[in-house]
Amino acid sequence: MLDALDPDTTLILVEHRVAEALPLIDRVVVLEPGGGVRADGPPEAVFAAHGDALAAAGVWVPGHTAPPRHATTPPGDVLLTADRLGLPPRLAPTDLRVRAGEALAVLGPNGAGKSTLALLLGGLLRPGTGTVTAAAELAGRDARTAPHRWRAPALARRIGSVFQDPEHQFVTGTVRDELALGPRRTGQSEAAATATVDALLHRLRLDRLAGANPYTLSGGEARRLSVATALATAPRLLICDEPTFGQDRRTWLELVDLLAELRDAGHGVVAVTHDADFVAALADRTLTLGCPAGADRSGSGRPDREAGGHSGSGHPPSPPSPPDRGAGGHSGSGHPPSPPSPPDRGAGAP
Repeated sequence: MLDALDPDTTLILVEHRVAEALPLIDRVVVLEPGGGVRADGPPEAVFAAHGDALAAAGVWVPGHTAPPRHATTPPGDVLLTADRLGLPPRLAPTDLRVRAGEALAVLGPNGAGKSTLALLLGGLLRPGTGTVTAAAELAGRDARTAPHRWRAPALARRIGSVFQDPEHQFVTGTVRDELALGPRRTGQSEAAATATVDALLHRLRLDRLAGANPYTLSGGEARRLSVATALATAPRLLICDEPTFGQDRRTWLELVDLLAELRDAGHGVVAVTHDADFVAALADRTLTLGCPAGADRSGSGRPDREAGGHSGSGHPPSPPSPPDRGAGGHSGSGHPPSPPSPPDRGAGAP
């Protein structure tokens, strides 16, 4: 980007996280919520004078790191096992185990197959190679059946999925109805569904948007709604694709806290991410996928390791092609992956 600039070019960058762009920046303007300007000046002056207050208000300030939220107890039993799991050419054969009470971060360059792996683990794609096996603790009476063949309500109760593109899992006209869909589809009473929805609206700062159309939300709001829809059915395993994308520092910290609480309560968490701060704060273990499709795929699916050794680029991966949902395939939130065509909602659809 530096090469593209010259003395006659003005660059305006709208961004939550500016640390990587600081070499480009001569001036920082911090907007006041509701209108107006809170701070304006050279970055070093703005951050020196206002850094602590800005960070407390939810602004990403270079040098203000997030507190770690790693597990304080060993992980529990294995919930899901992938054995040579792949979908050529999008994902090379990959082995991994997902455990209860653990946050696993899946890393790798764009095109390595991270989003495809998330869809396969979530039961939303039929494997091209290998197998996905759910433990009896997760699968119940479906322990002998692959997740992509579970009926939609059963899948929603067991595995929640947060898609890379939030809009791909929205199917109703309001935020409140979006959150209520999963609980209703899985048999919760109306009173229980309402209580779940109200709690999630408050926890993820979506209260004032309860009556809004999901497609009118900002990117960060849509991301939080997609996480909330996956949590609404209280799944034992949550699989998230870029869960922190588009968040300011305050909502980012709240999402990390929410996922840490879920993990500490014994749920499994798998997060596809390029967010190095997220990995450092939450991940108990990492899995790094190898080269993008079309390149040398040797070494794809390198062994799991303890978190902390990956930087990430800060950019979301390329979106996957629409998934083959298989028999009974459905997202963990009760939503199909791809609008705008009327979705085949799986077993139990009205």
